[in-house]
Amino acid sequence: MTERPRYSIIAPIYNEEGNIQVLYERLQEVMNSTGESWELVTVNDGSRDRSLEMLQALSKEDPRIKVVNFARNFGHQIAVTAGLDYATGEACVIIDADLQDPPEMILEMIERWKAGYEVVYAVREERHGESWFKLMTAKIFYRLIYRITDVDIPLDTGDFRLMDRKVVDALQSMREHNRFIRGMTSWIGFKQTGISYVRQARYSGETKYPLKKMVRFAMDAITGFSYFPLQIMIYVSFVLGVLAILAIPVISVLRVVLGSGFLGGQVTTIVLLLILSSFQLFFLFVMGQYVARIYDEARDRPLYIVASESGFERETLRETEPRMEAPEPEV
Repeated sequence: MTERPRYSIIAPIYNEEGNIQVLYERLQEVMNSTGESWELVTVNDGSRDRSLEMLQALSKEDPRIKVVNFARNFGHQIAVTAGLDYATGEACVIIDADLQDPPEMILEMIERWKAGYEVVYAVREERHGESWFKLMTAKIFYRLIYRITDVDIPLDTGDFRLMDRKVVDALQSMREHNRFIRGMTSWIGFKQTGISYVRQARYSGETKYPLKKMVRFAMDAITGFSYFPLQIMIYVSFVLGVLAILAIPVISVLRVVLGSGFLGGQVTTIVLLLILSSFQLFFLFVMGQYVARIYDEARDRPLYIVASESGFERETLRETEPRMEAPEPEV
């Protein structure tokens, strides 16, 4: 059995053939400069390009490169989770393969870790190469999450961070399906600090977070760490109730003064019904989101299915999901 590496770098991969070689070269230069042992755990999240082929070739050339190949696309947060499950280092660093997060920042993270911090997260001071819409929605999202959650999630932070082994072990014990890892890391606690950096434009390829995925990611974050959408229902119902009570004498007086035809009975009723129905449907949708997440947890399916692995020694793998034992034959 090989000795446990000092550092594990986790990189989820989804159609990143244009970035993989450069990512490996930059990580190799950075990590070799530490003079300590390291490994790169890559998770191929159902890529449809040459990503898996390139990763497997690198794994054959460099035994420090590990490849976990999913049976299909399970999503970024699940891919990060799998990387943490397979990582064996004393400290683990999560980094995207698009090189927007500079690998050179890992050295500063390591310094903070050696100074006693157990989580070192990267704070985005600037974001280059992104549209005004992405910048605006990201700014609103992080501030909204900060306001409505009970967990202190740092502003303008992504998943680019270093975590001590004890934090990773705690994170592995949390197996919920709709995952928001930066929130989960904050919820765990321990001694945490941030370092600022300028996020660069993608080195190659297109963003893997279009609007649809961004909305779904935001829903996972909000429903996973806040009851505010449910709590706001009582405030809306209270305001509507007060308005309805106040409207009764106001409309009565106006009908007496302006005549019984004022506003038209049917028109008023229809408008009020439409308003109330829209609020009811909206809050039913919110409640449905929470119920759907309960259903996901109740099914208790594995978070991911691995099709193949490269570069691992069997005795060093962690068992991350319960195995089904074959029944004993009847005598």
